[in-house]
Amino acid sequence: MNHTIANNSPEEAPQQSQATESLLHRMAGPSSGKAGLAKDQTEINRIIVEASKGSKFYENEKKKDKELTLRIDRILKLREDVVRGADLTKIETAVDQILMQLEEQRDLTQSIVHVDMDAFYASVELLDNPSLKGKPFGVGKGVLTTASYEARKYGVRSGMAGFVAKKLCPDLIFISNHFSRYSDMSSKVFEVFHRYDPDMCPAGCDEGYLNVTPYCQEHSLTAEECVRQMREEVFRETRLTVSAGIAPNKMLAKICSDKNKPNGQFELKFDAELIKKFMHELPIRKIPGIGRVNERLLDAIGIKTCGDIYSQRAALSLMDKQFGLVFLLRTYLGIASNVVRPHAREERKSIGSERTFSALDSKDKILDKLTEISVELEKDMEESGWVGRTITLKYKLDTYQVFTRARAVDHWVSKKEELFAIGKELLLPEFPMKIRLIGLRVTKLKDLKAAEPTNGIKRFFESAKDSNESRKKAKPETNLDMHEMEESMPGYHEHDESDFQMDEREDEPDLGDEVVEIDMAANSSRPPHSKTSLSGSPQPGPSRPRSRGETAPPSRSPPVVSPSKKALETQTCPICSKTLETDNDGLNTHVDFCLSRGAIMEAQVEASQSSGSKKLSSHRKGFSNPSSVKNSLHKPNSRTIFKS
Repeated sequence: MNHTIANNSPEEAPQQSQATESLLHRMAGPSSGKAGLAKDQTEINRIIVEASKGSKFYENEKKKDKELTLRIDRILKLREDVVRGADLTKIETAVDQILMQLEEQRDLTQSIVHVDMDAFYASVELLDNPSLKGKPFGVGKGVLTTASYEARKYGVRSGMAGFVAKKLCPDLIFISNHFSRYSDMSSKVFEVFHRYDPDMCPAGCDEGYLNVTPYCQEHSLTAEECVRQMREEVFRETRLTVSAGIAPNKMLAKICSDKNKPNGQFELKFDAELIKKFMHELPIRKIPGIGRVNERLLDAIGIKTCGDIYSQRAALSLMDKQFGLVFLLRTYLGIASNVVRPHAREERKSIGSERTFSALDSKDKILDKLTEISVELEKDMEESGWVGRTITLKYKLDTYQVFTRARAVDHWVSKKEELFAIGKELLLPEFPMKIRLIGLRVTKLKDLKAAEPTNGIKRFFESAKDSNESRKKAKPETNLDMHEMEESMPGYHEHDESDFQMDEREDEPDLGDEVVEIDMAANSSRPPHSKTSLSGSPQPGPSRPRSRGETAPPSRSPPVVSPSKKALETQTCPICSKTLETDNDGLNTHVDFCLSRGAIMEAQVEASQSSGSKKLSSHRKGFSNPSSVKNSLHKPNSRTIFKS
């Protein structure tokens, strides 16, 4: 791939450089594949770039595009190095053996449905203001949260700056967000969904996954009839339309729900060959979890469609750490999890709130925003029954760079006064600055609604038992490790309803967002707005509100057991035999760590597949690094799609 501008003779027509082309693609935004947009967006993208030039947003996007281009250069060099001298035929044969093993995991017994409300915020606004019918309008002012289908015809979409949207559609009408109204309507819609699957999994305030297999069997309906009935019921009770996809697993169902939008449904036939044919020509961007950044990374090595994964399988196997071979092979085959279950309270890792607004540099006004966040967060924590011990401040500069500052405390926090005080303490050293977003997030949570356990070991095994029971809905012997590998992928996050602020979000973090997480007490001398993490390398960071199900991978080190007011004793962990000076609660916390769910799950998967381990080992002899493939197949927590 050439990233330089070619020199053209006067007689030649000027050719667009790759750098310019990639920037145009990036400036199109994360929602360029939304339903209702024009098929050819070339002119739309040109207008977006021209309207954005000179803005801080444009400069930040240009910087991130340059960083991504440099990363692609490194990947291409790596591919050249690893492919040189390798026996590609032998490697392809080894990958084909893995494909055969993955094919054995295909399960066509469950009817999975992905439901997605049509332009949800805009549709709710239209209910409340019928005069908007037929007119182009966007919801939100500084940045649009969604746009009506009439506005989308002009290229207006979610995540777009208001001034850019106005350039595309001069007659665009701006409507303010009414989040409480959206929440009320969301509850009514989900009430209907729950009638068809009480264990449905919400994936936003306007979408979710259902397993309708039991309902169809009980009522002697086909999946197609069931979904049509459900959609009609939603419209009858709310006057809102919903689109749906029906398929054997969650990934395929989500892809299918976009096929006949708005107000339609699409069923993918439950046949392995037809599924593979469906996937073959599917653009790689259509896969949940692959956004504009990862799309460009894959495009750089020749993968534009899912079918290209097969032709590039040898190179992918040699670059497994960069691209996640097994995830891409599953994608090529159209195999994914069909386990649908609601988000469990014990799986929750954080709770937060944030605000986006026109850029502010006034300290008083910024603190007023922090006050609003603190009040809202206290309300959410009280209503949902959580307290926490680590508070993280997030802010986005007017240059669109994102930073975080965190502080751990030795007691439980939930009140607005303390949330504000800690947030202010983290914020004040950063001034002077100009910001356009501020948020607070609480982690290290304690569930106030949970029954007090007698001891840590009992609590662990009861949780493990409940978790195993919840998976009996689909084939546990074929879906256990697959579900664990996929459930924290960007396309499969299980959200909590009360944390939604936007119905349409970017499906991956921007690699160029600079997020710095530091302990202010230990790093007080560190200059603000640093462009690197503590490790010294650029880090990815969130460019949208992170949902409550999204968390960083668990630490590999045991938690620090903080001394309590109770008398400390010298106690020995029955699992790792370490001697600790702590009280009984501290010992239980440490034992819970040693008996972590990840360790148990890994042991279960390893044991369940031990009978075929020799066979699998022989299949991998063609790989230069067979252990990386083994880890991808058997370790639930090792399935990062792309690594920087």
